[in-house]
Amino acid sequence: MAKKPLIFEYADQENKVLEAVVVRFVGDSGDGMQLTGTQFSDTSAMFGNDVATFPNFPAEIRAPQGSLYGVSGFQVHIGSIAVNTPGDNVDLLVAMNPAGLKTNLYAVKPGHTIIVDTDAFTRKNLEKAKYETNPLEDGSLENYRVIEVAMTSLTKEALKELQGLDNKSIVRSKNMFALGMVYWMYHRSPKHTIEFLNRKFKNKPLIAEANTKVLKSGYYFAETLELIPNAYTIAPAKMPAGTYRILLGNTATAWGFLAAAEKTGLNLFLGSYPITPASDILHELVKHKHFGVKTLQAEDEIAGITSAIGASFAGNLAITTTSGPGLALKGEALGLAMMVELPLVVVNVQRGGPSTGLPTKTEQSDLLQAMYGRNGESPVIVIAASTPANCFDFAYEAAKLTLEHMTPVVLLTDGYIANGSAPWKIKTIAEMPEIKSNKVEEVKENWHPYDRDEGTLARNWAIPGTEGLEHRIGGLEKDRVTGNVSYVPENHGYMTKIRSEKVKRVKDFIPELETEFSDSGNLLVIGWGGTYGSLHTAVKQLHGEGHTDIGLAHFNYINPLPRNTGEVLKRFDKIVVCELNNGQFAKVLRTNFDEFKFLQFNKVQGLPFGNDELIQKFKQLIQ
Repeated sequence: MAKKPLIFEYADQENKVLEAVVVRFVGDSGDGMQLTGTQFSDTSAMFGNDVATFPNFPAEIRAPQGSLYGVSGFQVHIGSIAVNTPGDNVDLLVAMNPAGLKTNLYAVKPGHTIIVDTDAFTRKNLEKAKYETNPLEDGSLENYRVIEVAMTSLTKEALKELQGLDNKSIVRSKNMFALGMVYWMYHRSPKHTIEFLNRKFKNKPLIAEANTKVLKSGYYFAETLELIPNAYTIAPAKMPAGTYRILLGNTATAWGFLAAAEKTGLNLFLGSYPITPASDILHELVKHKHFGVKTLQAEDEIAGITSAIGASFAGNLAITTTSGPGLALKGEALGLAMMVELPLVVVNVQRGGPSTGLPTKTEQSDLLQAMYGRNGESPVIVIAASTPANCFDFAYEAAKLTLEHMTPVVLLTDGYIANGSAPWKIKTIAEMPEIKSNKVEEVKENWHPYDRDEGTLARNWAIPGTEGLEHRIGGLEKDRVTGNVSYVPENHGYMTKIRSEKVKRVKDFIPELETEFSDSGNLLVIGWGGTYGSLHTAVKQLHGEGHTDIGLAHFNYINPLPRNTGEVLKRFDKIVVCELNNGQFAKVLRTNFDEFKFLQFNKVQGLPFGNDELIQKFKQLIQ
């Protein structure tokens, strides 16, 4: 019998057109769910859909196979309309084992589809997942359309004639069978994934061939399976013209710093100690030595930031990356950078805390640490990215602010947007805003290291080794002019105030706060950082239902706050601050605007806000 050619045609089953769909792949951490989800999202982005993703994986390096806490998942939301979140309720759940089904069934809409690998539903695996009876047999799934597929067996069958693979390698290919089925269901061509497999395993052609064969087998199996009566179409989204690529938030952050270094002509230096979920910024920047990037994987968090301070002193655009526990360790050195008034960006990719907490889950609980977590009076600029794509913009903005104002910047992202992905419109360096450096280019008579710009109060950036620019530096208090050590009380008071005023003046160099949907009315929803997509989606839905007196104000600039913040607040009857913590930004707002009453809606579960819970809360407030 002749082998079927690689032509992917769609069967004559009923074709339903959808605006958007949410797909979640779940299984053991060794089942390749992250790869499967990434390939589905990349293929959908190439097709032209708007895309948002949410990887969700265990903190343990290798949790016990089949256990509830060892489940790894990847959620993809694709649409022909604007997509701002990875989605709330799941349209299709692909569960590779009982544990994946049990921990994710709650998210599936009644009447929607679940695909399971029946080979994994053994007595042993059911016991590990705390099932007393088999859910495929006891009627507990009768409210869902369940498609039972012996994926492991079918994978082995597809590869039985392929010589040279051990059983473990064969079974590991079963994720491609699931992906092939989903590609057929949503009119996605497997071509992109086949090309990816050939690139990824170019030195292991047998692995590439095996995965390709299984991918095709899953595709054709779904095509002929009578249990799947529908194929679905999601048309390309209408997006501004340009060249796009799908980009992870951490990758976007790294690229933003690359763009800033290119714009300024400075070398980029990263001193970092690996920590989840920030390590991928280091991994990305290591790839770009050809752009003059220097990276140091330090022995600890303190070495990471102090090496960056040294690189800054030497004239580099210097950054350090971390998460909550690491930011605590960097606190003293961050105070040093503030004291010596050198440019430095600290990227804090927030995760669940305290202590080791929930390393792979998202949270916004480091805000007050970023604001105040240093000894003495030591204010720094604090900004926050709000989407995977604008991690690029705010990394660039962090570099611009630190270089122009000669004081450290803490850039807050979080695990939700750092590990999430979205389409990003590629920009040229010429499109990026100008960055003005305070570096001393020529030696002037009567030069002093603490001469300041009249507008920003930024001091001179004198590079060591330059004749005529010799000066003293260190953590002791500085003389206001010479920079020499000074214990004069009045001088200490002056320097304390000038460092604080320098940060306050940043408000004159950042955008004013804007509201979306309504600029006045009954309720103002306030958020900051990575909650933007959830809040935007909920408020947009309420507007569509006729609640047109609700506005959204989302903050990317935390310290200082935009200069028109008070004017925006007074235009609404009620204000609710939504955060993935117990109310840290609400505290910041109360400190600055005690004349307003700030209501709170908080969630601390290691998960982002869900659309339904936000809408329910907002409806309560407007009644």
